[in-house]
Amino acid sequence: MGSSACAKVAARGRRRIIAGMSLWQVEHVLAARARLGECPVWDPERGLLAWVDVYNHRVHQFEPATGRDRFFETGEAVAALALTGDERLLLALRDRLALVDPRTGALDEVCRFDLGHPDTRLNDGKCDAQGRFWVGSISVGRGEASLYRYDPDGSVHVMETGLTISNGLGWSPDGKTFYLTDSPERVIYAYDFDPTTGALGDRRVHVDLTGETVEPDGLAIDGAGQLWSALWDGWSLVCFDRNGAELERWELPVQRPTSVTFGGAELTELYVTSASVGLSQAEVQRGICAGDLFRIATGVRGLPTHRFAAA
Repeated sequence: MGSSACAKVAARGRRRIIAGMSLWQVEHVLAARARLGECPVWDPERGLLAWVDVYNHRVHQFEPATGRDRFFETGEAVAALALTGDERLLLALRDRLALVDPRTGALDEVCRFDLGHPDTRLNDGKCDAQGRFWVGSISVGRGEASLYRYDPDGSVHVMETGLTISNGLGWSPDGKTFYLTDSPERVIYAYDFDPTTGALGDRRVHVDLTGETVEPDGLAIDGAGQLWSALWDGWSLVCFDRNGAELERWELPVQRPTSVTFGGAELTELYVTSASVGLSQAEVQRGICAGDLFRIATGVRGLPTHRFAAA
C-alpha cells in the first residue's frame, strides 16, 4: 500500500472539538517506515522537524515545506535529540551523549553513563528552559531505570530512580511542574520543579492508566498546560487537562504512536511519530502506515522548543 493509501487511512481519524480546538483530521506527511520513530523536535529557525529512528540508528530532519526528509546514520541506537545554539544536535545514544554536526555526521562525545546493565540503554530526553538536558533510561528489570540531568557545565545528576522505562517528559507553561512517564507502569508522574536549580520535589501520580492495556509514551504540553500523550498499542492520542483529567482521545491509523510535539509557524501543528517494531504481519497489515510520520492541525498553540546551552 502506497503513501496515498496511507493518507486515506489517516483521514479516517475522528474529528473532535476540545478546549477551543477547531475540527481536524490526521494528515500522513512522510512514509518513513521507521522501526521506532521517536523524539520529534521542532526547529523554528530552520522550519524543520528533527526526529530519530532508534533501531535503524538514524537521525532525521523533515522539511514540511518541501516534504523532503534527510537523515544520517549514527552506527548505534539513538534514543533522543535536542537542538543547540548552533547547527549541532545533542544526541542521546545507547549509553552516551554526543554533539553532532548533521552536515557531516561527525560525533563528539561529551558524556558517558554507567547504566549498570549491558541491556539498559538511554531513552527519551528533552531540554528545560534553562538549557539543561534531561534523559532517562530503559531497563530490562522492573524499577531499574533512572532519570538523569546533564548540565551545560558537563555535570551529570541522577534525578530519579526506581523507574522501568523513563519516557515522555515535559514542563508546565510556568515551569514549576515537571512531568515524567513510566510506560510499563502506565502512569505519568508530576513533580514540583525549581527552574533555577533544576531540583525536583516528591513525585505524585498525575495520570493513572493502570486499568488499561495501553502504555503512555512521548508527550507534549500546550500553552494552556494540557498534556498530550501518544498511547503505545492504543491506536490513539490522548489529551489531559492540567489536573490530569482526560479530556478526549483521537484515533490514529497506527497501533504504536510513540511521541508528539507542536510545530509549524504558529506551533499549532501536532507532529506524531510511530513504530513498526514488534508488530506481527497481521498487525502491520492492519496498520499499514506503522513507522510513518503524521501531522494534525489543532488550533491549539504549543510551547516553544528549548535548546541545550552547549559550551
